Amino acid sequence: MKISRIAKAAVLAATVTLAAPSVFAQNIAIVNGKAVPKARAEAMIDQILKNQQPGQPPQTRTPDLEQKVKDEIVMREIFIQEAERRGLNTSPDYKVQMEFARQSILIRTLFQDFEAKSQMTEVEARAEYDKIKAANGAKELRARHILVENEAEAKDLLAKIKGGAKFEELAKKNSKDPGSAENGGDLDWANPGNYVPEFSQALLKLKKGEVTSAPVKSQFGWHIIKLEDERTAQFPEFEEVKAQIMQRGTQAKLAKFRDDLKAKAKTDYKFSN
Repeated sequence: MKISRIAKAAVLAATVTLAAPSVFAQNIAIVNGKAVPKARAEAMIDQILKNQQPGQPPQTRTPDLEQKVKDEIVMREIFIQEAERRGLNTSPDYKVQMEFARQSILIRTLFQDFEAKSQMTEVEARAEYDKIKAANGAKELRARHILVENEAEAKDLLAKIKGGAKFEELAKKNSKDPGSAENGGDLDWANPGNYVPEFSQALLKLKKGEVTSAPVKSQFGWHIIKLEDERTAQFPEFEEVKAQIMQRGTQAKLAKFRDDLKAKAKTDYKFSN
């Protein structure tokens, strides 16, 4: 009888010994008698790898990352236990912050889910590319201008140009446009549609080398305009800008989704905009 009991005790002890490594393998550590599950660290690693910031070096799973996450998880458990011991998890401020955190996470998840399912397709990107290309026109112009505050000053400068004064030198000395004055009024190559209407219309009437016969008024002041040169529009190939167009298109879909939700909501609240 005694032998039987000893045998049973030995078997039980062996079973516990064999089971212990399996149990502990599920946990990172035991903190004040409470297990810290390995799954918690795995979840944090997944979030780190999934939510990497654009422009930052890509992060991969490494032993160093795993160790840092384990350190963080165990330290959090220590802090959490102390906060709970002090009853902070039942304070009104804690409950308010938890509610705001819940709302923020849920809203972020909503938009992440929509974005994942609503990426701009390559067909849509191609159509947008063609639309942008058509809007930019087939011609680019290189212009110079002199910008002054009043018509009298503009007429005086125009008379000097007609009398043989160099356009570039007058622009450097008199133009109020800080972006082009130092370069003799040079505006570089651009699509005519990029300028304000009054400027664009006057520029399109000029031939290469010509200067406007009269000052041109715009919202910025009075301009004297010279057409330096023209060329066929330089436009990037679709593959060069596809990623940018698709990103911008997806962002536009997100904005529309947000605005549609706002418009469809039945509420008596009046938004400020």
